[in-house]
Amino acid sequence: MTGFFDLNVPWTPNEAETQRTLVFLNELGYNVVALSHTLTGKLQADLTCPIPKTLPFRTPSKLRILRRCTLPLTDPSQNHRVSSLSSHYDIVALRPTNEKTLQQACSSLDCDMISLDMTTRYDFHPKMSTLGQAVERGIMIELCYGPGILCSDSMERRNVVSNAIQLIRAARGRGLIISSEAAKAAGCRAPADVVNLAATWGLGQERAREAISKLARTVVVSAGLRRTSYRGAVELVYGGEKPAPAASQAGENDKKRKAEDSQPGNSGKQGLSMPPSIRELKRQKKAAKLQHGGKPAEGTNDTNKINTTEKA
Repeated sequence: MTGFFDLNVPWTPNEAETQRTLVFLNELGYNVVALSHTLTGKLQADLTCPIPKTLPFRTPSKLRILRRCTLPLTDPSQNHRVSSLSSHYDIVALRPTNEKTLQQACSSLDCDMISLDMTTRYDFHPKMSTLGQAVERGIMIELCYGPGILCSDSMERRNVVSNAIQLIRAARGRGLIISSEAAKAAGCRAPADVVNLAATWGLGQERAREAISKLARTVVVSAGLRRTSYRGAVELVYGGEKPAPAASQAGENDKKRKAEDSQPGNSGKQGLSMPPSIRELKRQKKAAKLQHGGKPAEGTNDTNKINTTEKA
Protein backbone atom coordinates (compact mmCIF):
# COMPACT_ATOMS: atom_id res chain seq x y z
CA MET A 1 0.00 0.00 0.00
CA THR A 2 1.93 2.99 -1.31
CA GLY A 3 1.11 6.26 -3.03
CA PHE A 4 -0.74 9.38 -1.90
CA PHE A 5 -3.46 9.58 0.76
CA ASP A 6 -6.36 11.92 1.47
CA LEU A 7 -7.80 10.84 4.81
CA ASN A 8 -10.56 13.43 5.16
CA VAL A 9 -13.27 13.59 2.52
CA PRO A 10 -16.64 14.46 4.16
CA TRP A 11 -19.41 11.95 3.58
CA THR A 12 -22.58 13.62 2.29
CA PRO A 13 -25.99 12.19 1.37
CA ASN A 14 -25.45 13.63 -2.10
CA GLU A 15 -24.15 10.51 -3.82
CA ALA A 16 -23.45 12.25 -7.11
CA GLU A 17 -21.18 14.85 -5.49
CA THR A 18 -19.33 12.21 -3.46
CA GLN A 19 -18.79 10.08 -6.55
CA ARG A 20 -17.52 13.10 -8.47
CA THR A 21 -15.05 13.92 -5.68
CA LEU A 22 -13.71 10.36 -5.52
CA VAL A 23 -13.24 10.15 -9.27
CA PHE A 24 -11.45 13.52 -9.31
CA LEU A 25 -9.12 12.48 -6.47
CA ASN A 26 -8.25 9.33 -8.37
CA GLU A 27 -7.43 11.38 -11.46
CA LEU A 28 -5.21 13.66 -9.36
CA GLY A 29 -3.09 10.65 -8.33
CA TYR A 30 -4.43 9.66 -4.90
CA ASN A 31 -4.50 5.95 -4.06
CA VAL A 32 -6.27 5.87 -0.66
CA VAL A 33 -9.21 8.07 0.39
CA ALA A 34 -11.09 8.08 3.71
CA LEU A 35 -14.74 9.14 3.78
CA SER A 36 -15.31 11.03 7.03
CA HIS A 37 -18.45 11.17 9.16
CA THR A 38 -18.62 13.76 11.95
CA LEU A 39 -20.45 12.58 15.05
CA THR A 40 -22.71 15.03 16.85
CA GLY A 41 -24.33 14.87 20.27
CA LYS A 42 -24.08 12.02 22.75
CA LEU A 43 -22.91 8.66 21.49
CA GLN A 44 -25.67 6.11 21.34
CA ALA A 45 -25.40 2.58 22.71
CA ASP A 46 -26.25 0.99 19.34
CA LEU A 47 -23.72 2.96 17.33
CA THR A 48 -23.63 2.25 13.60
CA CYS A 49 -21.61 3.70 10.75
CA PRO A 50 -23.74 5.52 8.16
CA ILE A 51 -21.10 4.96 5.47
CA PRO A 52 -21.76 1.57 3.81
CA LYS A 53 -18.86 -0.79 3.22
CA THR A 54 -19.97 -1.15 -0.40
CA LEU A 55 -20.85 2.26 -1.81
CA PRO A 56 -24.09 2.52 -3.82
CA PHE A 57 -22.28 3.96 -6.83
CA ARG A 58 -19.33 3.02 -9.01
CA THR A 59 -15.87 3.98 -7.79
CA PRO A 60 -12.43 3.75 -9.44
CA SER A 61 -11.06 0.23 -9.19
CA LYS A 62 -7.55 1.35 -8.12
CA LEU A 63 -8.85 3.66 -5.37
CA ARG A 64 -8.99 2.22 -1.85
CA ILE A 65 -11.79 3.75 0.23
CA LEU A 66 -11.76 3.77 4.05
CA ARG A 67 -14.36 4.85 6.60
CA ARG A 68 -13.48 7.47 9.20
CA CYS A 69 -15.28 9.17 12.07
CA THR A 70 -14.47 12.57 13.55
CA LEU A 71 -15.53 13.06 17.16
CA PRO A 72 -15.65 16.65 18.53
CA LEU A 73 -14.43 17.04 22.13
CA THR A 74 -16.01 19.80 24.22
CA ASP A 75 -15.78 18.61 27.83
CA PRO A 76 -12.69 16.78 29.19
CA SER A 77 -14.70 15.24 32.05
CA GLN A 78 -17.10 13.50 29.68
CA ASN A 79 -16.67 9.78 28.90
CA HIS A 80 -16.24 9.80 25.13
CA ARG A 81 -16.15 5.98 24.59
CA VAL A 82 -13.49 6.36 21.95
CA SER A 83 -12.49 2.70 22.15
CA SER A 84 -15.95 1.60 20.98
CA LEU A 85 -15.57 3.51 17.70
CA SER A 86 -12.69 1.40 16.37
CA SER A 87 -14.98 -1.56 15.70
CA HIS A 88 -17.24 0.50 13.39
CA TYR A 89 -14.72 2.74 11.57
CA ASP A 90 -11.34 2.24 9.94
CA ILE A 91 -9.91 5.52 11.32
CA VAL A 92 -10.87 7.42 14.49
CA ALA A 93 -10.07 11.14 14.64
CA LEU A 94 -10.66 13.53 17.55
CA ARG A 95 -11.44 17.22 17.13
CA PRO A 96 -10.70 19.21 20.33
CA THR A 97 -12.45 22.54 20.74
CA ASN A 98 -10.40 24.03 23.60
CA GLU A 99 -7.00 23.72 25.25
CA LYS A 100 -8.08 21.20 27.93
CA THR A 101 -9.58 18.76 25.45
CA LEU A 102 -6.48 19.14 23.26
CA GLN A 103 -4.25 18.18 26.20
CA GLN A 104 -6.50 15.24 27.00
CA ALA A 105 -6.50 13.99 23.41
CA CYS A 106 -2.71 14.27 23.12
CA SER A 107 -1.92 12.62 26.45
CA SER A 108 -4.49 9.92 27.24
CA LEU A 109 -7.21 9.22 24.66
CA ASP A 110 -6.77 6.37 22.17
CA CYS A 111 -7.22 7.61 18.62
CA ASP A 112 -5.46 7.59 15.26
CA MET A 113 -5.17 11.33 14.65
CA ILE A 114 -6.07 14.74 16.05
CA SER A 115 -7.77 17.18 13.70
CA LEU A 116 -8.49 20.79 14.59
CA ASP A 117 -11.14 22.90 12.88
CA MET A 118 -8.91 25.13 10.75
CA THR A 119 -11.60 27.78 10.18
CA THR A 120 -12.01 28.53 13.92
CA ARG A 121 -10.02 31.15 15.74
CA TYR A 122 -8.92 29.63 19.05
CA ASP A 123 -8.18 31.52 22.25
CA PHE A 124 -5.01 29.49 22.85
CA HIS A 125 -1.82 28.62 21.01
CA PRO A 126 -0.80 24.97 20.55
CA LYS A 127 2.29 24.13 22.62
CA MET A 128 5.20 22.04 21.51
CA SER A 129 5.07 19.92 24.69
CA THR A 130 1.37 19.11 24.14
CA LEU A 131 1.71 18.11 20.49
CA GLY A 132 4.94 16.27 21.28
CA GLN A 133 3.06 13.90 23.58
CA ALA A 134 0.76 12.92 20.73
CA VAL A 135 3.66 12.38 18.32
CA GLU A 136 5.49 10.18 20.85
CA ARG A 137 2.34 8.05 21.20
CA GLY A 138 2.12 7.62 17.42
CA ILE A 139 -0.86 9.98 16.98
CA MET A 140 -0.64 12.33 14.00
CA ILE A 141 -1.80 15.94 13.77
CA GLU A 142 -3.95 16.74 10.75
CA LEU A 143 -3.90 19.92 8.66
CA CYS A 144 -6.82 20.51 6.27
CA TYR A 145 -6.53 22.94 3.36
CA GLY A 146 -9.95 22.47 1.73
CA PRO A 147 -11.93 24.86 3.94
CA GLY A 148 -9.56 27.67 2.99
CA ILE A 149 -10.37 27.09 -0.67
CA LEU A 150 -14.13 26.60 -0.52
CA CYS A 151 -15.07 29.10 2.21
CA SER A 152 -16.43 32.44 1.08
CA ASP A 153 -15.58 34.30 4.30
CA SER A 154 -12.19 35.97 4.23
CA MET A 155 -11.87 35.68 8.02
CA GLU A 156 -12.22 31.90 7.86
CA ARG A 157 -9.61 31.75 5.12
CA ARG A 158 -7.30 33.84 7.27
CA ASN A 159 -7.88 31.49 10.22
CA VAL A 160 -6.94 28.48 8.09
CA VAL A 161 -3.56 30.00 7.22
CA SER A 162 -2.92 31.22 10.78
CA ASN A 163 -3.79 27.86 12.38
CA ALA A 164 -1.67 25.94 9.88
CA ILE A 165 1.38 28.12 10.58
CA GLN A 166 0.93 27.78 14.35
CA LEU A 167 0.59 23.99 14.19
CA ILE A 168 3.68 23.64 11.99
CA ARG A 169 5.72 25.81 14.37
CA ALA A 170 4.46 24.05 17.50
CA ALA A 171 5.04 20.55 16.11
CA ARG A 172 8.33 21.60 14.45
CA GLY A 173 7.18 19.85 11.31
CA ARG A 174 6.98 16.42 12.97
CA GLY A 175 3.96 14.12 12.97
CA LEU A 176 1.85 16.17 10.55
CA ILE A 177 -0.43 14.84 7.84
CA ILE A 178 -2.29 16.94 5.27
CA SER A 179 -5.85 16.24 4.08
CA SER A 180 -8.35 18.12 1.99
CA GLU A 181 -11.62 18.04 4.01
CA ALA A 182 -13.22 19.15 0.76
CA ALA A 183 -16.94 18.42 0.43
CA LYS A 184 -16.71 19.19 -3.30
CA ALA A 185 -14.27 18.25 -6.01
CA ALA A 186 -13.41 21.92 -6.49
CA GLY A 187 -11.66 21.97 -3.10
CA CYS A 188 -9.24 19.12 -3.90
CA ARG A 189 -5.69 19.69 -5.08
CA ALA A 190 -3.04 17.47 -6.64
CA PRO A 191 -0.20 16.14 -4.41
CA ALA A 192 2.35 18.50 -5.96
CA ASP A 193 0.08 21.50 -5.30
CA VAL A 194 -0.39 20.39 -1.69
CA VAL A 195 3.39 20.21 -1.22
CA ASN A 196 3.81 23.73 -2.60
CA LEU A 197 0.97 25.04 -0.43
CA ALA A 198 2.52 23.53 2.69
CA ALA A 199 5.85 25.12 1.75
CA THR A 200 4.22 28.55 1.87
CA TRP A 201 3.05 27.73 5.41
CA GLY A 202 6.59 26.94 6.52
CA LEU A 203 6.73 23.14 6.08
CA GLY A 204 9.65 21.74 4.11
CA GLN A 205 8.92 20.00 0.82
CA GLU A 206 10.25 16.62 1.99
CA ARG A 207 8.11 16.63 5.12
CA ALA A 208 5.13 17.92 3.16
CA ARG A 209 5.48 15.00 0.76
CA GLU A 210 5.71 12.60 3.71
CA ALA A 211 2.56 14.20 5.17
CA ILE A 212 0.47 12.94 2.23
CA SER A 213 2.28 9.64 1.70
CA LYS A 214 4.50 8.02 4.35
CA LEU A 215 2.96 9.43 7.55
CA ALA A 216 -0.58 9.08 6.24
CA ARG A 217 0.16 5.44 5.47
CA THR A 218 1.39 5.05 9.06
CA VAL A 219 -2.02 6.22 10.29
CA VAL A 220 -3.83 3.62 8.18
CA VAL A 221 -1.52 0.77 9.22
CA SER A 222 -1.63 1.71 12.91
CA ALA A 223 -5.42 1.93 12.81
CA GLY A 224 -5.61 -1.55 11.30
CA LEU A 225 -3.30 -2.97 13.98
CA ARG A 226 -5.38 -1.28 16.66
CA ARG A 227 -8.48 -3.16 15.48
CA THR A 228 -6.83 -6.57 15.00
CA SER A 229 -4.55 -6.67 18.07
CA TYR A 230 -4.83 -6.43 21.83
CA ARG A 231 -2.05 -4.85 23.90
CA GLY A 232 0.58 -5.63 21.32
CA ALA A 233 -0.58 -9.22 20.66
CA VAL A 234 -1.24 -9.58 16.93
CA GLU A 235 -3.40 -12.33 15.48
CA LEU A 236 -1.41 -14.56 13.10
CA VAL A 237 -3.16 -16.55 10.39
CA TYR A 238 -1.44 -19.72 9.11
CA GLY A 239 -1.48 -19.79 5.34
CA GLY A 240 0.36 -23.07 4.77
CA GLU A 241 3.88 -23.86 3.63
CA LYS A 242 5.20 -23.17 0.18
CA PRO A 243 6.46 -26.42 -1.42
CA ALA A 244 9.93 -26.34 -2.92
CA PRO A 245 10.02 -26.98 -6.70
CA ALA A 246 11.41 -30.42 -7.63
CA ALA A 247 13.56 -29.10 -10.47
CA SER A 248 15.46 -26.69 -8.29
CA GLN A 249 16.01 -29.40 -5.66
CA ALA A 250 17.45 -31.77 -8.26
CA GLY A 251 19.76 -29.04 -9.49
CA GLU A 252 21.04 -28.39 -5.99
CA ASN A 253 21.68 -32.12 -5.46
CA ASP A 254 23.71 -32.27 -8.70
CA LYS A 255 25.81 -29.29 -7.57
CA LYS A 256 26.50 -30.95 -4.20
CA ARG A 257 27.48 -34.22 -5.92
CA LYS A 258 29.89 -32.45 -8.28
CA ALA A 259 31.44 -30.56 -5.36
CA GLU A 260 31.99 -33.84 -3.48
CA ASP A 261 33.52 -35.48 -6.55
CA SER A 262 35.99 -32.62 -6.95
CA GLN A 263 37.42 -33.23 -3.46
CA PRO A 264 40.48 -35.58 -3.51
CA GLY A 265 39.34 -37.56 -0.46
CA ASN A 266 36.01 -38.50 -2.02
CA SER A 267 37.35 -39.78 -5.35
CA GLY A 268 37.08 -43.45 -4.41
CA LYS A 269 33.49 -43.18 -3.25
CA GLN A 270 32.04 -42.44 -6.66
CA GLY A 271 33.69 -45.25 -8.64
CA LEU A 272 36.14 -42.96 -10.49
CA SER A 273 39.42 -44.56 -9.19
CA MET A 274 42.69 -42.68 -9.62
CA PRO A 275 46.15 -44.40 -9.78
CA PRO A 276 47.83 -44.59 -6.35
CA SER A 277 50.71 -42.27 -5.71
CA ILE A 278 54.31 -43.39 -4.96
CA ARG A 279 53.87 -42.62 -1.30
CA GLU A 280 50.72 -44.73 -1.21
CA LEU A 281 52.53 -47.65 -2.86
CA LYS A 282 55.32 -47.45 -0.26
CA ARG A 283 52.74 -47.44 2.53
CA GLN A 284 51.06 -50.52 1.02
CA LYS A 285 54.43 -52.33 0.73
CA LYS A 286 55.28 -51.69 4.35
CA ALA A 287 51.86 -52.85 5.50
CA ALA A 288 52.24 -56.04 3.41
CA LYS A 289 55.64 -56.83 5.00
CA LEU A 290 54.24 -56.48 8.47
CA GLN A 291 51.30 -58.66 7.56
CA HIS A 292 53.43 -61.54 6.08
CA GLY A 293 56.10 -61.51 8.78
CA GLY A 294 58.76 -59.67 6.81
CA LYS A 295 58.35 -61.69 3.55
CA PRO A 296 57.89 -59.63 0.46
CA ALA A 297 54.37 -59.63 -0.79
CA GLU A 298 53.04 -59.55 -4.31
CA GLY A 299 53.58 -56.35 -6.14
CA THR A 300 57.01 -55.80 -4.53
CA ASN A 301 58.82 -55.88 -7.85
CA ASP A 302 56.62 -53.08 -9.12
CA THR A 303 57.44 -51.01 -6.08
CA ASN A 304 61.18 -51.64 -6.52
CA LYS A 305 60.94 -50.55 -10.11
CA ILE A 306 59.30 -47.33 -8.99
CA ASN A 307 61.99 -46.73 -6.35
CA THR A 308 64.71 -47.34 -8.96
CA THR A 309 63.04 -44.85 -11.23
CA GLU A 310 62.95 -42.35 -8.41
CA LYS A 311 66.66 -42.74 -7.63
CA ALA A 312 67.58 -42.41 -11.27
